[in-house]
Amino acid sequence: MDILEEIKKILAEILDIENNIITPETYLIRELGAESIDLLELAIAINSVFNIDVDDDEIFLRTLRQYITEAGQQDKDILQYLAEKLPFLMRERLEEIIADIESGPTLKVKDLISYIDLERQKSWNINSRLHL
Repeated sequence: MDILEEIKKILAEILDIENNIITPETYLIRELGAESIDLLELAIAINSVFNIDVDDDEIFLRTLRQYITEAGQQDKDILQYLAEKLPFLMRERLEEIIADIESGPTLKVKDLISYIDLERQKSWNINSRLHL
């Protein structure tokens, strides 16, 4: 199952848009105009289609600013702290998010893909161990 293609289908249906305008680099809120209710529907659809548990705060980066604040308060390296809290995001993406944070919501389609991929790997690892 191609995660990007499935996400494109889900977003096109929820947002009533053409899926050909959606790329991994597309911002969900800035460019597609996704609102809170759309994100809720998206979380439910992702849960159903990919059979994973979805943590809304994590997948939609709702706690991002909180984590940045916590890192500062605890005198920790922000990138390292974010990498620990949001393990589905690569360092390069975290650097991009930090550089872009003042421009508004930073959630991109590729962030959803990374989240889904990691959660599916976790699920696969757990299931593999259960069958040993």
